[in-house]
Amino acid sequence: MRLRHEPLDLKTTFEFRIALGARAVHRNTLIAIEHDGIEGIGEAAPSHYYGENRALVEAALATWAPLLGDDPLALDAIAGRMTGALWGHGAARAAIDMALHDWIGKKLGLPVWKLLGLDRARTPVSCVTLGMAGPEEMERKLESVIDFPMIKVKLGGAGDVENLERIRARYTGKLQVDANTAWSPADAVRVLRAIAPLGIELVEQPVPREDLEGLKWVRERSPIPVFADESCHHASDIANLACRCDGVNLKIMKSGGIREMLRTIHAAHAHGMKVMLGSMVETSLALTAAAQLAPLADYLDLDGHWLLAGDPFRGAPGECGVIALSDRPGLGVEPVGARPAVGAAR
Repeated sequence: MRLRHEPLDLKTTFEFRIALGARAVHRNTLIAIEHDGIEGIGEAAPSHYYGENRALVEAALATWAPLLGDDPLALDAIAGRMTGALWGHGAARAAIDMALHDWIGKKLGLPVWKLLGLDRARTPVSCVTLGMAGPEEMERKLESVIDFPMIKVKLGGAGDVENLERIRARYTGKLQVDANTAWSPADAVRVLRAIAPLGIELVEQPVPREDLEGLKWVRERSPIPVFADESCHHASDIANLACRCDGVNLKIMKSGGIREMLRTIHAAHAHGMKVMLGSMVETSLALTAAAQLAPLADYLDLDGHWLLAGDPFRGAPGECGVIALSDRPGLGVEPVGARPAVGAAR
């Protein structure tokens, strides 16, 4: 197998601000794996919060490229060789995993969701996320997504309650909130009790990711269901989160690919937890890869497509929260206009 990669710079319509920082340009990486005349594609969206960046993605890809072998169907063996050479690097690992699934689906002439035996009719709608903003900017952001049936609002700064009250005064759909680890347990409970009358469906990661006892403490006192995000990456995290939260937000870039995310979904459901599939700032390529598992999810936050000033791919994300899995083989993703270039083989 030959692996190629190319930088993929993405701009958001608005600066995307959360409690952990703000960015307007996101430096992702596009990859392609070619074998037997078929090409599978994938995307890495590294997160600085997890110590990742484009240079580390490219270094990981260079390490793993010689280990891919000559059988794209041997997913367990490939994953084992990769882990044996280099641990972690979820975004780069996810890009390879989705490219291999894309290749297999194209080889067999089937979409990945069908290969996994799933029913696309069970796909939920997705929320769209509003980053942190002052009152005037938040008004402009809200206007751009007012027709979505579900909105997630990033919290963790001064004026959170007032911002939500202004949003609820204009917006009648479902509301979720995400603090991205910003609060102490006591502050979390105080804010959650204040916003509960606004009809908030769930809150994500109210406390620091390592504070699992604080997460449990908040859950026991919160009038709003509590989900873990930064505290949950892999299936091995689920047992420690059981009875400490009501659900988990899983992301393909955290999990390292479709296969690990599938294991984590089953582990969470086995422990009685709800599952949300989320995303970093990604194109419809990575979002569509995650969406192959959407029929198993209780909630979706596959919204990167709607945050971008321009999306170079067309896939499962549609308009106003619709996630529509296609019958096209593999991931079912198509380029918009000219195909983004993929660099020299490794």
